[in-house]
Amino acid sequence: MKDIIVQKFGGTSVADTDKIKNVARAVIKEKNNGNNVVVVVSAMGHTTDVLVKLAKEITPNPSLREMDMLLSTGEGVSIALLAMALQAQGCNAVSMNAMQVGIITEKIHSKARILEIKTEKIQEHLDKGEVVVIAGFQGVTDDFEITTLGRGGSDTSAVALAGALKAKRCDIYTDVEGVYTTDPRIVPRATRLEQISYDEMIELANGGAGVIHPRAVEAATQHNMPVRVRSSFKLDNLGTLILGVDEMELQRPVTGVAADTSRLRVVVCDVIDNPGTAAALFDGLANENISVDMIIQSYARKALNTNDIAFTINKEDLTKTKEVISGLKQELGYSNIYIDDKIAKVSIVGAGMINRPGIAAKMFRTLANIGINIKMISTSEVKISCLVDESKANEAVETLHSVFGLDSDEIAEVKGDLPNV
Repeated sequence: MKDIIVQKFGGTSVADTDKIKNVARAVIKEKNNGNNVVVVVSAMGHTTDVLVKLAKEITPNPSLREMDMLLSTGEGVSIALLAMALQAQGCNAVSMNAMQVGIITEKIHSKARILEIKTEKIQEHLDKGEVVVIAGFQGVTDDFEITTLGRGGSDTSAVALAGALKAKRCDIYTDVEGVYTTDPRIVPRATRLEQISYDEMIELANGGAGVIHPRAVEAATQHNMPVRVRSSFKLDNLGTLILGVDEMELQRPVTGVAADTSRLRVVVCDVIDNPGTAAALFDGLANENISVDMIIQSYARKALNTNDIAFTINKEDLTKTKEVISGLKQELGYSNIYIDDKIAKVSIVGAGMINRPGIAAKMFRTLANIGINIKMISTSEVKISCLVDESKANEAVETLHSVFGLDSDEIAEVKGDLPNV
């Protein structure tokens, strides 16, 4: 039986018909290696942005259901054109949307998670020798409501399909040649990594590395699915392999540095210091599918029986967050809400820092030496993150990248923007 390779191409890789023809050549090359091929594609170029703009011209607050109906149309164009391009180059191919495949999701619009993928129809086409081109980013509920998977949806679709199909590997094609130690646009001497662990990649992605979405890496971890991030313009370059840490030889404590400017800090001031208060706040946010990152609860003011709770969220969730907090006014008893939207989360990531003392101190001292104040700190086994002023983010990344010995002797080549996953 032939191995299955799942390939994913983002919007910049299928931005016009010439690029779609180039993608078709990459697909045929993989098929000629003797593999069955399933391809997942995003909407062309900035199609999603255009559709969002159209919706906003109709109403400032479109319903999430209708937004899913609208945005899911973008991938329908891509899959049909790519299937045509493959057929024109002599390769049997068929396009399928999420409903035709059976990509079953939660009954949540705009941020649905995949519950099940039915593989029978895909396998039927593969058995006929056809390439199957599948729409990323979208799903369907068990009662046939169209959903979308949110940011990074096409990456997540591809890895989840690879897991369901028990594929040999999932290849994520982008405009860059793999995963770098940091954003090459900020640090031109960033180093391309040959390998990186799932845990490190999740933390880099959560930290702002735009090359692959953390939800996709989480899916890869669950299925123990090897994922390659590689260039759609240099097909002979194998890029970066993401795999389990046990299969890697750790060379240094820090693997990469990332900066995330997509978040803002919310401080809820003078919250009643009673058991269950924090639970009420974060239960309310969770019920609205609002993801919270860094959290700090200040030292209690015993005389007033209050404290402050600070946390970070995606900027796009600010309106809903305010509504949640406002609805809990009586229970929380807070005095006011402070919003800081000029912040950046700067992170160092590395599986090699586990049980190695001094890494955090070195990061904090480095930032202090260049006059950068730290507003919040969070850590995990393989990550240390600091919240800093947004205007200082690039300087922090450049300096930390150098201090931890990640600079390359060569200047990285970047074609256009890093992909919008």
